Amino acid sequence: MASFKYAIHIHQDNSNVFDQKHPPGNFAPFAGIYRCVVCGKEIGIAQGHTLPPQNHHQHPNGRGRVEWQLLVQAHSY
Repeated sequence: MASFKYAIHIHQDNSNVFDQKHPPGNFAPFAGIYRCVVCGKEIGIAQGHTLPPQNHHQHPNGRGRVEWQLLVQAHSY
């Protein structure tokens, strides 16, 4: 689970970009922290970089496939 110290630097956003699930090996549409919806593993990635492939980490049989969901979006101004 992502954590932070200073809430003043975090802005809550109800955008649907946080609801989308992305398959492994696709380009990250946004920079930020992505979380595997099945196991909770988190990764930080730059926009346009490739999300980790299916074999990046394995789930036990029956747990489901790897899907990445944006947890925290990073902005650069």
